[in-house]
Amino acid sequence: MKSAYDIIVKPIITEASIKRLQEKKYTFKVAKDSNKVEIAKAVEEVFGVKVKKVNTMNVMGRQKRFGKRIGIKSDWKKAIVTLTLDSKGIEFFESLN
Repeated sequence: MKSAYDIIVKPIITEASIKRLQEKKYTFKVAKDSNKVEIAKAVEEVFGVKVKKVNTMNVMGRQKRFGKRIGIKSDWKKAIVTLTLDSKGIEFFESLN
């Protein structure tokens, strides 16, 4: 059984993700083998909030040059977690807003 900290790898902080904070949508990089139910339970356990909906997407790795050689970055999974209206926000993200 994976722990909640194994499922949530790190938060994603971009301009687009900061704009979604007003709608109570938070973006995370998650483990590739996790599903929506596991992600929702992990977010509820770690941050103490109520999750309404989870959207996931697989992000394909892109090409990157390393001098003369060309490599490929690894594929990863992104999750956009929507909280319920009566739930409190996630403190880490609120300090960015």
